[in-house]
Amino acid sequence: MELFTNQVLAGIATGAIYACMALAVVMIYQAIDHLNFAQGEMAMFSTFISWQLMQWGVSYWAAFLITLAFSFVAGIAIERILFKPLVKAPVLTNVAGFIALFAIINSSAGLIWDFTIKQYPTPFGSAPFLGSQLISTHQAGMIGVTVALLLALYFFFQYTRIGLAMRAAASVPESARLVGINTSWMIALGWGMATAIGSIAGMLIAPVVFLEPNMMGGVLIYGFAAAVLGGLSSPFGAPWSAASWSACSRISPVPTSPASAMS
Repeated sequence: MELFTNQVLAGIATGAIYACMALAVVMIYQAIDHLNFAQGEMAMFSTFISWQLMQWGVSYWAAFLITLAFSFVAGIAIERILFKPLVKAPVLTNVAGFIALFAIINSSAGLIWDFTIKQYPTPFGSAPFLGSQLISTHQAGMIGVTVALLLALYFFFQYTRIGLAMRAAASVPESARLVGINTSWMIALGWGMATAIGSIAGMLIAPVVFLEPNMMGGVLIYGFAAAVLGGLSSPFGAPWSAASWSACSRISPVPTSPASAMS
């Protein structure tokens, strides 16, 4: 029974990462009706940014916040520069754009930081959580950060003017434009938020899988699967699907780091 409980809790912790990735995928899909094949690489590059900042002496949480801001701005810039001109282009043109973005980001990360595996610190530690051997402090931290993120997004989309405008722009863009909502910029904000959410997934999973340019490949695949299972039109269905599915199946995207207490 203890082993079963341990596996379920470990699955929920891993599912928290899939939930963040699935949420990022869904947000961009709602904005432009396309799956972002470069979502994992964007998260990986942001994680490298935070790692580099820490190498320069910046504290973990300061690097975390700076990386979120960088990711948000970078997401908006990618949408404005690359995908806004493709808004009326054929589907395959957009797919080619995503594949090109994937290759550019992956190669750039390898060129800047090389392809050797690097250790990434965890702010939570790897000791047993509250003295229990069933879950580590890093696992508990992953779950806590994801729950806090989902609650923050829920209140943002339900009770803020910008959140409501983004929902309207995604659901009924023609009607939203008629009432004065700048749907183009709402899409850009969606890209920025999705990129920032993806970076959170990267920074949380990096202590487990180690940091290298291909670290997010498996996570993105399961994020896609969770997004489809939970509903590409449901920002909160996808994360719930990811956590539930991972808890039941206990799927791990890549071999677990021996230095962590994730398994």
